[in-house]
Amino acid sequence: MTTKKELLSRPIVHLDIKQHNVVSLVDAMADMAFSSRDVHRASSIYDMMLRDTECGVILCIAGSMVSAGMKQIFIDLIRNNMVDAIVSTGANIVDQDFFEALGFKHYIAEDQYKYGNEDATLRELAIDRIYDTFIDEDELRICDDTIEQITNSLETRPYSSREFLREMGAWLEKKGHTLAAGGVDSIVHAAYEKNVPIFIPAFSDCSAGFGLVAHQHARQGQPVVSIDSAKDFYELTKLKIENPSTGLLMVCGGVPKNFAQDIVVAAEILGSDAPMHKYAIQITVADSRDGALSGSTLKEASSWGKVDLTYEQMVYSEATLALPLITGYAYHKQAHAARTAKNWTSVLDKVAEPVTA
Repeated sequence: MTTKKELLSRPIVHLDIKQHNVVSLVDAMADMAFSSRDVHRASSIYDMMLRDTECGVILCIAGSMVSAGMKQIFIDLIRNNMVDAIVSTGANIVDQDFFEALGFKHYIAEDQYKYGNEDATLRELAIDRIYDTFIDEDELRICDDTIEQITNSLETRPYSSREFLREMGAWLEKKGHTLAAGGVDSIVHAAYEKNVPIFIPAFSDCSAGFGLVAHQHARQGQPVVSIDSAKDFYELTKLKIENPSTGLLMVCGGVPKNFAQDIVVAAEILGSDAPMHKYAIQITVADSRDGALSGSTLKEASSWGKVDLTYEQMVYSEATLALPLITGYAYHKQAHAARTAKNWTSVLDKVAEPVTA
C-alpha cells in the first residue's frame, strides 16, 4: 500500500499572476465567441471597476479556491488595493488559507484518487480529499486546536466574523507566522495589514466552528465567545451606506454571493438610498435551471434591486481557469495604479454600534 508520506509529496503551487502577462491573450478573446468573449468582457469590467476610484470592490469566494492554487491571487489583490472587502466561505479562509499560514500545505492527488475508489484507504491514512487535492487530517486538527486557543484568549462577548478574523491576523503577527518573519504569506495576514475586512457569513461551517464548539463546550454555564451573524450583516451593510458605489467580483456562488448582494436591500431597509451594485462579475459552472443560488444570473439579481445591468457579466467557466485571466488582465494593465486603500476595517471600527440588551 502507498504510504502517507508518498501520497503527500507533491504540494500545490499557487499561481502568481504577477509572473504572467495575459493582456494580449485576453484582448484577442474579444474577437472570439462563447466563454472567451465573456472572459474578455468580464476582464474589461474588472479593469473599469478598479479605475473607478470611488468604487468599493467586494471579492466573494466560494468553492475550494485556496486549496486549488488561487491563494496568491487573492493575496496580490489585497496587497495591490484591488479589493476592499472579502466575503468568503469558512473553508477557504480558515481550513485552507490560515491552515497554510501555520506552515501546512495542500497536495496533488493523482488521477486514480479523484474518483473516490480509494477513499477508504485515504481515511485509514488520515488523508482528506478535495477532488484532486489532499490535505493531512492530523494537521487540520492542529488548525482546529489553534482556533480554540485564539478563542480562549479573547474577551468573552459576541464577535462579528470580521472582528474574529482580525484577531486571527493579529495572532499570526504576534506568533511570527508571517512572510516578513520567514513564514508563509496568507490572505488573513495580508488583510490584517491592509485593513481589508473579511466576512464569513457561515463562520461555524469550517475549522473555526470546531474551535468555537470546543471553547463553548469547555465553558458550559460560563460566559463564552460567540459569533454574531446579524452583526456581520450590519457591518457589511454599513460599508455600502458609507461607500455607495460598489462592485462585486464573485468566484463561484453560494452564501458569499447572496450575502454581498443583499446589502443593497439591507441598506434600503435602514433608510439609505444606496444604489445597486454598479459592477458585477460572477465566475461559475452552476446552471440557473434548478433555481439554486449559485447559478442564478446577475440579471435575476437585478429584479431584486441588487445589481445594475449596465456593467455585469456571467462567466461560465471553472474558476481556476477564468480567475487568473480576469485578475491578471487588470493587474498588468495597471488598472489599480490610482487606487488607494479604503481601510474599511478602520471605517467599521469607528462606526457606533447599536446597544443590545
